[in-house]
Amino acid sequence: MSAPIVHGGGITEAAARFGGRFEDWLDLSTGINPRPVALPPVPQQAWHRLPDKLTIDSARAAAASYYSTNGVQPLPVPGTQSVIQLLPRLVPAGRRVAVFGPTYGEYTRVLMAAGLAVDRVERAEELGPDHGLAVVVNPNNPTGRAFQPEDILAMAAVMKANGGVLVVDEAFGDLQPDLSVAGHVGANDNLVVFRSFGKFFGLAGLRLGFVVADDAVLDAFREWLGPWAVSGPALVISTALMSGETETIAAGILERRAGLDAVLDDAGLKRVGGTGLFVLVEHADASALHRHLCEAQILTRKFDYDARWLRIGLAPDAEGDQRLADALGRWNALRAGDVARPGDVARPGEC
Repeated sequence: MSAPIVHGGGITEAAARFGGRFEDWLDLSTGINPRPVALPPVPQQAWHRLPDKLTIDSARAAAASYYSTNGVQPLPVPGTQSVIQLLPRLVPAGRRVAVFGPTYGEYTRVLMAAGLAVDRVERAEELGPDHGLAVVVNPNNPTGRAFQPEDILAMAAVMKANGGVLVVDEAFGDLQPDLSVAGHVGANDNLVVFRSFGKFFGLAGLRLGFVVADDAVLDAFREWLGPWAVSGPALVISTALMSGETETIAAGILERRAGLDAVLDDAGLKRVGGTGLFVLVEHADASALHRHLCEAQILTRKFDYDARWLRIGLAPDAEGDQRLADALGRWNALRAGDVARPGDVARPGEC
């Protein structure tokens, strides 16, 4: 069995190890809008009945318009993680998989757990005839690397010539719609696009995503997921929010990102990547900084494959920014030897 991938959001575990009440922690470990949007009204029947065709079709139409899919009707799924689990079924027998990395670790974990050979690649030129599936996260998590649509479509053409499929994960694409290739799926039957609903709208707990793909691929995913995979309330909520005004949501996220940038710059931390929803910083002693912030009940995301990196998400308000700034100020003072560590006793464990 493969080792589990460490993800952000482990506030309960962090609080158990470092103390404090769950609600007192500042969670900066995820890439989710820290200001969840107000929920639209959900009719009682959406809770009472199984989702009907009208409810599902309405959500698909709203997603098609929101993601500019050029007529393709996206398939609602219970979070994109649910279809990542199904990706091994798209790989032809005896073929390898290429994953553009470093990136979201679940792709490699799931594919290798299915017994597939996975190659980490960084350039399109590394795609070869032995690759039956390729995965690229665009913009990337955690580095923020972004390929232009023409580059993605060139990758799809290479994979098609080799009889393979290209999966493009656009989970962080809402703030950069110019990067999306969702509108090109209809002309590329080997192109599959994953979209996340919860990150931009701040509703990750809804567990909702969409797949944009050729009808044959969507039919396969629908069959594999089984009937009523997505709840009626999730469909109703997504229909309303994707049909509404989103410019204010985007502006709020960018305002929060600017606040984070200012805090990090003032603290002298090196920003090396990110998206609108998080920043990747590089520090020679990132693990110690991560622990210091845990002791201040601030959770960030560290990486087992690069000890120099921390991913830091957005605080919900200026008070959160100041709390992070104060903790980083104490860190810099400790590094300079200007102050003593309180009690000079480290807490047990890691967060």
